Amino acid sequence: MRTLRDIRALENVPVLVRIPQVNNEVRLQSALPTIDYLRKNHARVILATHISGKGTESAEPMYHMIKEKIRGLKFSPVAIGPGARAAVRDLLPGEVLMLENLRRNVGEEKNDPEFARELASLADVFVQDSFDTCHRKHASIIGVPELLPSYAGLSLESEVKELSKALKPKRPSLAIVSGTKFSTKEPLLRSLLRSYDQVFVGGALANDFIKAKGYSVGTSLVFDEGQESIKKLLAEKRLLTPIDAVVAPLHGKRSEGRVTSLEDIGSNEAVLDAGPKTSALLETYVKKAKTVLWNGPLGYFEGGFTDATYALARSIASAKTYSVIGGGDTIAAIEDLKISDRFSFVSTGGGAMLDYLADGTLPGLEALR
Repeated sequence: MRTLRDIRALENVPVLVRIPQVNNEVRLQSALPTIDYLRKNHARVILATHISGKGTESAEPMYHMIKEKIRGLKFSPVAIGPGARAAVRDLLPGEVLMLENLRRNVGEEKNDPEFARELASLADVFVQDSFDTCHRKHASIIGVPELLPSYAGLSLESEVKELSKALKPKRPSLAIVSGTKFSTKEPLLRSLLRSYDQVFVGGALANDFIKAKGYSVGTSLVFDEGQESIKKLLAEKRLLTPIDAVVAPLHGKRSEGRVTSLEDIGSNEAVLDAGPKTSALLETYVKKAKTVLWNGPLGYFEGGFTDATYALARSIASAKTYSVIGGGDTIAAIEDLKISDRFSFVSTGGGAMLDYLADGTLPGLEALR
């Protein structure tokens, strides 16, 4: 891929920069170096982004968040059309304009050629710096690079560099993967089992594995899919699953949780967190590892079942290991604990990170090539 540093001329050049949805400090800090580089080289910078949701949300709250770091940041209430083009024309060298939420236009997610052309018409150069969406086949990810000279931003370049290291870990190595549907994680788990010494399955994803071992999981979230494939994976000695759990009534409060063995999960209870024995087991492997890869909380994090996730975060942060972590709730956990700076690399990607680790590339990266 060509990177930002390969752009020969930037003086007064309108540059369209795809940035991630900035909803935490990690993503904010990751977006700034590319923007600062372009400003210092006197480009006219146009920021394009998205807001997840129904497609009606505005990017204006995100604009106010970024404005605290970029003085004079301007906002366009539209992403394309005469209004957006006029706002770009008014930019002076070194100034920055942020466009409205791209997903307000259905053409973004459909990769509509006309929408891509309208977006590309705003600039002479395109810079992709939104790794978190590079697994999507959207207009601003794969459509615009067909129409403009395109380059990887500094954050994207860093993501590829660090995650490439995670594809070939120093040993002994440990990967921790959580999530929900097994069908979406099976390729990743098989890939990791080829390169990591231990692969731990956590979160709701682990419920299907616990069930496949013959334990009752009560009212836990399960998908009852791929049980034969799961049983084959369980035969892998390198695959680890929880050995105890914190259970409570489904959607119960944290105060209702109790620690139990896997044999003693009640029929009216749901597994909502990994137990202390599981946390101790993971800590043992973390201390030995030279590489730790982690994506996803170990429990119902948004419901307050955070103990195992926090314990794992502290273990990795204090270990002398190369650590790569990612995922929204994972980042939220380390920000809660104020230990974000104690990991080797924090990826801005959730699904994109997992897809890259499974496939070694992403549609958005291929578009740049």
